[in-house]
Amino acid sequence: MGRVVVTHSTYLEGLIPLLKRLAAQPGVSTVTPAVISRVRGRVPGLKLRVSTPITGGHKLVARRGGSAQEVFVVTEWSRDRLEQELEHLLAR
Repeated sequence: MGRVVVTHSTYLEGLIPLLKRLAAQPGVSTVTPAVISRVRGRVPGLKLRVSTPITGGHKLVARRGGSAQEVFVVTEWSRDRLEQELEHLLAR
């Protein structure tokens, strides 16, 4: 079971509970939410997509409304497996 690194004072609404469920999956060791930024366009609800590979895992981009937040996931999973798990978690 992994852990969620909570280091900031602000997160996208609904992101932390989702990341805690992701971190509870076998094969995920650390989930770290990072920088929040304003972006063009609006996304209804919370969406997560796999962005780029990093050493030991993947970077995700979480979007909600006009904001985006980077999330770093240290995992042994492939990109495809991570995308499947995110779809499953978001469908709940």
